[in-house]
Amino acid sequence: MSCDLDGIASNGPVYRLGRAPDPWAWPDWSRAHLDGTFRNRWDDPKGDYRVMYASSQRMGAFVETMARFRPDLEVVAALATIAGADEEAPLAAGTVPLDWVERRRLGVAELAGRYAVIGSARSLQFIRTELAASAVRHHLAEIDAATIRLIAPRGTRHR
Repeated sequence: MSCDLDGIASNGPVYRLGRAPDPWAWPDWSRAHLDGTFRNRWDDPKGDYRVMYASSQRMGAFVETMARFRPDLEVVAALATIAGADEEAPLAAGTVPLDWVERRRLGVAELAGRYAVIGSARSLQFIRTELAASAVRHHLAEIDAATIRLIAPRGTRHR
C-alpha cells in the first residue's frame, strides 16, 4: 500500500507551551489520569502513548494548551437563560489560575524533515479510504476536514 498523504518540509520554528523548567520534556506517566490519558483532546484514548503538542504559530501553542479553561458551552447557554440583572459571572470557567501560568514556559524549536498535512484534499482522500471501516464503526457519515477536528468519537472524558 502506498501512502498518499501530502507532505511539507519544515520551514521555521515550532512553539510548545509546557511545564517548567523544560517545556519540551515528555509528560511523566505519573501525571496521567486513571483512564491513562492526560485529559488533552488529542491524547491516545487507550493511554498507550503520549502526545507532545507544538504549533507553527506561537498563538497556536497557547490556544491548544489552554483549551481546558474555556467555559463549557452548556454552562454558557444556561447562564444566558437566567433572567435578572446582568451581573458579572463569577471567575471560574474561562479563568486561568495564576499558579498554572507560573508553572509554564514557552519553548521554541526548529524541526527537520517532512511532515504530513492531514487536512489537505489529497491527504483527506487517502484517510477517507483507509479509515472507511473505522468511520462506519464510529457512526461517522463522512471523513472530511470538519470530521478530523471533531472531539467525538474520542469521548467526553475531558469535561
